[in-house]
Amino acid sequence: MEITFLGTGTSSGVPVVGCECIVCRSDNTKDRRLRSSVLIEKDGVRLLIDVTPDFREQMLGLTFTKIDGVLITHEHYDHVGGLDDLRPFGRFGEISIYAENNVSDALMNRIPYCFMKNKYSDIPNLRITDIDCAPFQIEGIDIIPIRVMHHKLPILGFRIDDFAYLTDVKTIPTEELDKLKGLSVLVVSALRRSEHISHQNLDQAIALIHKIDAKETYLTHLSHEMGLHDEVQQELDRRVNIAFDGLKISV
Repeated sequence: MEITFLGTGTSSGVPVVGCECIVCRSDNTKDRRLRSSVLIEKDGVRLLIDVTPDFREQMLGLTFTKIDGVLITHEHYDHVGGLDDLRPFGRFGEISIYAENNVSDALMNRIPYCFMKNKYSDIPNLRITDIDCAPFQIEGIDIIPIRVMHHKLPILGFRIDDFAYLTDVKTIPTEELDKLKGLSVLVVSALRRSEHISHQNLDQAIALIHKIDAKETYLTHLSHEMGLHDEVQQELDRRVNIAFDGLKISV
């Protein structure tokens, strides 16, 4: 299984428009972060987790082939703002979107033209499948949803084989930790160093990483307030890495 980090930034991206901080002015490409999403490729099946407002830009340099499924963590704009840009992939057939019922409702209210029964030409060819915390399959690939709390909002992370992706985490119910045992690779969000109402900071993310105890962990959904990539990386345990846009890993 190959994982491509399409984006590793928070909702504002990095650099932030109008910001002159040292991170936003950095000439290190690892400090430039589009909104967070990953592309997963396994046994000829191609899956996305979230479709960000930067999706078009993220896909321009990649092979143009079918997307077999899109897993949506939650309805916030930085995670679904690129759904309309799925339209070129409709030439391969209908694109399945997997989301919880409340998320599906939000999407159909925001972009109803994508889900009409009688669609006109040149709009995304999307079909929503409602999911919950029960395991399911996409083209023979087993998907295990993980309940995550984004402050008071219940959202989903996902486990595929020995890989798990958890974004916008503030807390995880204790009973969900059992679903994360024996991971080879964990991807988890860490917004910044200081406290935040709905996101883990760096210290909280590290505490969760120790609980899960994956063989290797990558931090994502970082803001410019986290600091420079290279400097923060030097502070971390050897099994903890800061992900960056375009990074590819094998699991």
